[in-house]
Amino acid sequence: MCVLLFSCSKPQTLADTIVSAKKIYICNDAFDIAECVAITDGKIVAYGSQDEIDAQYEAKNNIKTSGIVYPGMVDAHSHFYGYGLTLNKVDLTNTMSLDDVISKTVSFAKSSPEYWVTGRGWDQTDWTALGTLTNSRLNAYFPDRPVFIKRIDGHAGLANAKALELAGIDTNTSVAGGEIEIANGRLTGIITDNAMSLIDNIIPKPSRSSEISALLKAEKNCFDAGLTTVTDAGLDLNTILLIDSLQKAGALSIRVYAMCNPTEENFNYFTKNGPLVTDKLRVSSFKIYADGSLGSRGAKLKESYCDHENYTGIWVTEPEEMDRLYNRISQLHFQANTHCIGDSANKKVLELYGKYLVGKNDKRWRIEHAQVVTPSDRSLFAQYSIIPSVQPTHATSDMHWADDRLCATRLEGAYAYNSLLALNGWIPLGTDFPVEHISPIQTFFAAVYRQDKRYKPMEGFLKEEALSKKDALLGITLWAAKGNRMEESTGSLEPGKLADFVIFDKDLMIEKDVFSYQNMGTYLEGRTTNR
Repeated sequence: MCVLLFSCSKPQTLADTIVSAKKIYICNDAFDIAECVAITDGKIVAYGSQDEIDAQYEAKNNIKTSGIVYPGMVDAHSHFYGYGLTLNKVDLTNTMSLDDVISKTVSFAKSSPEYWVTGRGWDQTDWTALGTLTNSRLNAYFPDRPVFIKRIDGHAGLANAKALELAGIDTNTSVAGGEIEIANGRLTGIITDNAMSLIDNIIPKPSRSSEISALLKAEKNCFDAGLTTVTDAGLDLNTILLIDSLQKAGALSIRVYAMCNPTEENFNYFTKNGPLVTDKLRVSSFKIYADGSLGSRGAKLKESYCDHENYTGIWVTEPEEMDRLYNRISQLHFQANTHCIGDSANKKVLELYGKYLVGKNDKRWRIEHAQVVTPSDRSLFAQYSIIPSVQPTHATSDMHWADDRLCATRLEGAYAYNSLLALNGWIPLGTDFPVEHISPIQTFFAAVYRQDKRYKPMEGFLKEEALSKKDALLGITLWAAKGNRMEESTGSLEPGKLADFVIFDKDLMIEKDVFSYQNMGTYLEGRTTNR
């Protein structure tokens, strides 16, 4: 009798791994919370209470943690490859003055073997000491060595005289969709958007070994942040194929949703071969730039900038050209994902999308950023099932000067994440790293509390547009995966999906102090990402 009872109570199914925790957020539509998940062959096979899983499964490997388990987090908009390259360049983030920028650039250049000195991260809107932003001091320190350092958003750069000379830029140079700043008849060194390509195109390309090193460094930092899937918002074919080859060789593990740059090479390749979809990589979209950024006054506005009379920004891609590109993308049955910051850019692209989407659909065309949208234009998102893909930390980075650009009277409709969520019932969230910090936890914090790292402003910036904690967590997991057409395999810990998960020491639903959170482990298919 005792033997019989014992055999009846023994679990009938052997799993590879059982993960047990105080709380596991499944992040499915029902927003279930469990104590255990069972994993076999790298996939979730069941979740439930400790007693429920113990009654059904036993495992060779048991992970018991005091932390909180979440699905592997998904960044819906970043620049993974570009971020990796910045790790080999001068880092100008958190600089507080032009003096600081110059000092860091000079210090970096002393140890850099490269002829060109490049970097990214300065943001003049953060500077405590404001002054005229020109290249005069760079010229003094670097008379014979070219320097090109970009603003944090990547939509403006400061070039010294040597870089301008090598690029053939003078006071007569003009580029559609970009600005070359001139003051008192002389070049200041500030160039924006499409004009930057004149310099970018002559900077020596990184070697293949440098590219691989950059990708591996970026992957490690993503895993440390709790990211298991990233979106790369704009890549050329050779980089896409490099990522694919590294993943297939087992050298690169992170999952990537890659948007194609709208080059003829990309169009020709994917017209011939169709979308590229593996268990680690998805390539089924094109990235278009409608306008520039608000910080560098390149965003295309309906009315003049409040701090720049008679100036409304630029079209990085003219509407007629965007229309032609959307026609090609539609014929390929790829997603169109368009960078839109200003209210004029958002309205025009929403209208152009409507030509090809024609009512409700599941084509998942996206507006990247959707930063300033006139309230009366919002209905087009719902009418054509267009996805607003947003970055909450942009709101808390821009809040100190956004009203300078837009005036307080035009802030309605800006950074309006809760209003955008209501249109289709879901919204993917990202960081735009390296423009913002890589952490998805900081994305969550900005979305919910609308505050910066100093917990300012106390009442929250445009707090009526904050997301709930549940919606913010779904935005960096399930909904981000859905925006990438990857929700069948990632984004939640439902049975049948890949066992990608992260363990943090605190509960996002309860504890606000996200800046002290500790990552206790990031896992892909049930295996640790620690190398």
